[in-house]
Amino acid sequence: MCDFQEKILQAFAKGILYTPHALNQMNRPERLIIREEVREAVVKGEIIEDYPEDARGHSCLLMALVTTGRTIHVICTPKKDYLTIISAYVPSPDKWEGDFKTRKPQRSGQ
Repeated sequence: MCDFQEKILQAFAKGILYTPHALNQMNRPERLIIREEVREAVVKGEIIEDYPEDARGHSCLLMALVTTGRTIHVICTPKKDYLTIISAYVPSPDKWEGDFKTRKPQRSGQ
């Protein structure tokens, strides 16, 4: 496990803060991602993209196949006293390769 993933888990153990954007994404009717899915993705997820220069602080994109049978993506950033969940969504096969770890190249006009 990398040092950054350890920081994520340490922050997660202290608490979770969901941004309004994350809650809006989770509550979209076609998604309805429950908090347990997000927590599971944080604990067993794999970092598939790293954003060390993010304006919100060093963040990353985690991917996990959760027990509900869905693949979930979670963008998060560890803070001193909690883990901030920036976004959570079910990745679209239109935008991601079949492994849901690799973004598909964007076609012109998108």
